[in-house]
Amino acid sequence: MKIKTSITLSDELIKDIDEVFGRAQNRSKFIENVLRDFIRKQAQKKRDLKDLDILNNKADALNKEAEDVLSYQVNL
Repeated sequence: MKIKTSITLSDELIKDIDEVFGRAQNRSKFIENVLRDFIRKQAQKKRDLKDLDILNNKADALNKEAEDVLSYQVNL
């Protein structure tokens, strides 16, 4: 389902869109695709930051475990 909305863009931005994608391109479709891509990237960034926070909170324990495992290695 689509909901009609109204946005205001500068003449310069409209000209840039038309220049890059041509007037045959549906502007609404173009803007929807750009926004969908932006939202997907922001969601991924949010997940990445959450993962990084988890790793940082567990870093000391993970490093100690890695050191313990490495201590069992035999020099060849």
